[in-house]
Amino acid sequence: MSNTKKQINGKTQKLVGLGILTALIIVLQVMSTFVKFGPFSITLSLIPIIVGAALYGAGAGAYLGAVFSGVVIIMCVTGGDIGGAMVWNANPLMCFVLCMLKGTLAGFEAGIHYKALESTNKIVASIAAALISPIVNTGVFLLGLVIFFKDTLILWAGGSDLLYYIIFGLTGVNFLVELGVNVVLSPVIVRIVQVVKK
Repeated sequence: MSNTKKQINGKTQKLVGLGILTALIIVLQVMSTFVKFGPFSITLSLIPIIVGAALYGAGAGAYLGAVFSGVVIIMCVTGGDIGGAMVWNANPLMCFVLCMLKGTLAGFEAGIHYKALESTNKIVASIAAALISPIVNTGVFLLGLVIFFKDTLILWAGGSDLLYYIIFGLTGVNFLVELGVNVVLSPVIVRIVQVVKK
């Protein structure tokens, strides 16, 4: 097979792979709207984002993270995510920026970390990507809330200590579930990447 045909086949496989992962992210994120611990939904779509970032690089991870972010924004606007709707109603522009930033960076960082460690050990690379993605997603979200939505946070905290509320009331359980799911499924990520790359 010529180099040109290999390149075309590689591009086609990447487009098909990204299409499948895009659809999976949309379905998982819409379904996860109904899974809540506290005011915000759990993010179930980080695994396909990490898989895409591992297979196709940081740019693909950023794209898939942006798809996830787009679904989150739609849920905020439509009221499908009640906590997100409150943030949207408080400041739509900053909600949009924050949602796009957190998901896109989570996918991008997963790709960067996976690529940096892939040649050393694929399992370590997958675990690193699985850890960094929810950390960036939740970290950027919390930082944005503190900077741009502090009055809303204070209102939600209802007089309790703000830091305590953020950690234990707002996102603590969600974050731990997301992190746990990602780490537990890390070996699955390795297997998917190995099968697809063969």
